[in-house]
Amino acid sequence: MNSIKISIPSLIENIKIVESFIDNAREKYPINEDIYGNIMISVTECVTNAIIHGNQMDGNKKVNLELHLDENQVEFVILDEGKGFDFEHLVDPTAPENLEKTGGRGIFIMKHLADGIKFEENGRKTILTFYM
Repeated sequence: MNSIKISIPSLIENIKIVESFIDNAREKYPINEDIYGNIMISVTECVTNAIIHGNQMDGNKKVNLELHLDENQVEFVILDEGKGFDFEHLVDPTAPENLEKTGGRGIFIMKHLADGIKFEENGRKTILTFYM
């Protein structure tokens, strides 16, 4: 299994580092075009959540991003230094009463684009899985 990891300060402009990380992984490993877009959207959304909600945009706190790849799947592990969140009781952003809200769609999007999503450490760690 191949692995690469980076750690970034919790500043929203560092999303471009995450985008480069994904592009570099795509050049180095056989990540096909079909899942590349889903990976880019899901992972950048997850890191954005980690920066904003997890670490409260505290530049002294880090977001760790790891990629694990084997012949069947690629897995991204995103870990922040926040308190976590209640991932068991997420609001459905497609419910009529929630359509006017501006937030709450990130995890919904990730669940639809990734082949698997798992939360650990009280929601501080997210594991996104994509099948090759």
